[in-house]
Amino acid sequence: MRHRKNKTKLNRTTAHKRALMRNLAKELIKHETISTTKAKAKELKKVFEPLVTLAKSDTLHARRQALKALGLHYNSLTPKEARKAKAGDTSMYNIDRIVLDKLFKELGPRYKERPGGYTRIVLSGNRVGDDAPTCFIECV
Repeated sequence: MRHRKNKTKLNRTTAHKRALMRNLAKELIKHETISTTKAKAKELKKVFEPLVTLAKSDTLHARRQALKALGLHYNSLTPKEARKAKAGDTSMYNIDRIVLDKLFKELGPRYKERPGGYTRIVLSGNRVGDDAPTCFIECV
């Protein structure tokens, strides 16, 4: 019986699915529109929308919850890393900072008055190799 099981497995282990959703959420925050399969987009919506709701209230606790949900590393920079960051270095460490800042400084205030429904899924046909239904998921 499937009572109270409301998430799709996507033929992956739990850790793999969690990593996949974190990566898709980071990319959606960064680019605001991504192309993926329909099943992944529906699951991503369940991960992304609570993050935007967190970002509507820019508090320390909300930032820490978002860090945990996205699996980001946001430790203090050493002076050498800080110089690289100012020079425009986009290493993985700094991309995490960019993603979190964009979530709380752009997306949160943008949807301040909106009660929900921050994403839109637009179907775009089927993939050539395996005929999987693909779509674009974008921020409204």
